[in-house]
Amino acid sequence: MLQSAYISIISGASLWGLIALFFKFLTACGFSPLQIVALRVLFAAVLMTAVIFKIDPKLLKIRWRDSWLFIGTGIFSLVFFNYCYFRSIESSSISIAVLLLYTAPVFVMLLSIFLFREKFTRCKMLALLSTFCGCTFITGIFSSKMTLTLEAFGFGLASGIGYALYSIFSKLALRRYNTLTITAYTFYFAAIAALPMAEPLQLFTLLADLRALIGAIAIALICTVAPYLLYTRGLQDVDAGQASILATLEPLVAAAIGIFIFGESLTTAKILGMILILSSIFILNTAKNNVK
Repeated sequence: MLQSAYISIISGASLWGLIALFFKFLTACGFSPLQIVALRVLFAAVLMTAVIFKIDPKLLKIRWRDSWLFIGTGIFSLVFFNYCYFRSIESSSISIAVLLLYTAPVFVMLLSIFLFREKFTRCKMLALLSTFCGCTFITGIFSSKMTLTLEAFGFGLASGIGYALYSIFSKLALRRYNTLTITAYTFYFAAIAALPMAEPLQLFTLLADLRALIGAIAIALICTVAPYLLYTRGLQDVDAGQASILATLEPLVAAAIGIFIFGESLTTAKILGMILILSSIFILNTAKNNVK
């Protein structure tokens, strides 16, 4: 059971790592970052509804007083972190944006201290220090020339905070709801929030291009529905912190795409920053395993 959960989370993370490919393609088709977020969640909502109607329509039933859980997963997490992530890619590069996104496990840890009263240990302090140092290296602050703007850095860290919120809210939702239900309502609430802000008339005009339509369906299916189902399924048997750690395959996949497909530079500082940020996540794993 545990091994199956690990495989689900790792598989979902690998698919998430492909998102930059579709972002670059849809940007070339004329979509803005917010419009890409709206496309992603709108088509994902339609696909998830079809899946649930085929499996069991009763899974669409929720208590409306629990809507705050899906506002959390859908709006505070999915819409917010996607927008910030895409803006970070737009302002910097795929490899840097995804590394900043993966400060998320540290934010999961910090939130857990306040929300679940987890202890702030020396391992966690070391993880925070390692993350901070890693971020400074990838910004180029220790070199003679900054390689990352404050705007890109801010959006990158904000995406990490938003990403962290999904683990927190979905773990709470799993106490009452099925994986399919959580995933579907995450997309519903995200679509409700994102679509009105994404200039819908222009968005649907751009979708008249068959290539854009195929790209929108692909990002929804490959990088949204499938990985969210896999990740949320894994959360049933793995705690939120461990799930965030297992999902570290995503930045490696995304960074490799940025370097080998889009020809992004790989400097010594970036490599060191990557090592430090990923090290902080493994330090957190040690902290988790030492909890009795």
